Parts: sequence; C-alpha cells; structure tokens
Amino acid sequence: MMLHLAQTTGEPTGGLAGWAIDVIDALGGLGIALLTALDSVLFGALPVDVLLPLIGYTASQGAINIGVAIVCAAAGVVVGSLVQYTLGARLGRDRARALLVKIPGIKPESVDRAEAWFARHGTKAVLFGRMLPVVRPLISIPAGVERMALPKFVVLSAIGSLMWNAMLLGSGYLLGENWHRVVDIMGYVPYVLLGALAVGVPLFLRRRNRRRKNAATAIAETNTSG
Repeated sequence: MMLHLAQTTGEPTGGLAGWAIDVIDALGGLGIALLTALDSVLFGALPVDVLLPLIGYTASQGAINIGVAIVCAAAGVVVGSLVQYTLGARLGRDRARALLVKIPGIKPESVDRAEAWFARHGTKAVLFGRMLPVVRPLISIPAGVERMALPKFVVLSAIGSLMWNAMLLGSGYLLGENWHRVVDIMGYVPYVLLGALAVGVPLFLRRRNRRRKNAATAIAETNTSG
C-alpha cells in the first residue's frame, strides 16, 4: 500500500519528517503504527501530530482507508505506551525521573506535571492525558510506577489514542489541501478539554456524592421503619 505522501502534497522529503514519510510510503498502515509506536517510546520525538493530518489528507485522495489509518495509529500508540509503562514499573519513580530528565527535550517540570496529572486524576489521566501535548508523551510512566491495572491501562490508552488520532486524521481528511491548518486548530483542544474537565469533574463528583447520600438515607429510613 503506497501512500506517496511527498508526491501527493509537495512536502519536503528531508530530515526526520522526510524519513517518516518514506517509512509510511513503504509500509502503509504498518508504517503508521510503527511511527506512532516509536513516537510514544521516544517521548514525542517524532512529528506525528503533523504527519497524521497529512495522512488524513492523502486518505481523502484515496491513498489509504481513513478507518485503517486511525486504527493503525492507535495500535502503535498502545504498543509504545506499554513500553513506557513497563519502564515505569521496573525503574520506580526516582530512577525513572532521573532517566527522563537526562533525555534531550524533556524538562523536569514536564515530568512533574505528568506525575501531578496522574496523581490528581488517576485512571482518567491516562484517557484524557492522550490529548494534552505536555502530558501525553509521559503519562504512561507514572501509570507504570503506580502499577495501574494493566487491562485498564490498555483499554483507556486505546480509547484516548483512538479519540486523539481520529481528530488529527479526520481533520486532515476533511480540510483537504488545508490539512496544515490542523496543527493550529488542535492547539486549542487541550484548553477546551481542560475547561471541560474543570466543569465536568466537579459536577460528576457532586452528583455521585448526592446519589450515595440519598442511598444511605433511604437505607437508614428503611432500617428505622423496620
């Protein structure tokens, strides 16, 4: 399955982006999975957020099925995330952090932010963290450190990755030759997501506590009447 990304879009073929385009051209869907897996393992070092809208555009030209592209991209992310999860589980918090801060491009505050995000949101951090630029490359490490249940980690990683990759690929598909505008548009998504969480999580917790309180009251009244 040949995508011919560079020929279709006139994109430059040099450097890391050029190499990534060559991999996808040669391997098709498998190449997409390979690149997203490497991007996860290498903590977001590859230009995946730019390449996926480009792939979405080529899908609109019939080069690849958009559904196949979305599934392959998500599968690669899950595989790469499992590598990070294992790293966190094996090394523990201190050794994992010491290793991460030595990697070029990873700032100590980014590691701290990912840890804080996981500590605050728990399992939801894995789901929604896939859509936050600073948190996304690192969120699997604290999940591994805390030994989050592996089946739950895989499921939430898959769902979050499907959502994010579907937005990137789908936007490129819909925008066509204006696919490059996706990068600017998606830059607002984290703020929208954070706003939704800031409003939605307290409402959810309030309703859950209210239901529990009502259930406890009902039980108490039943016991009293009995």
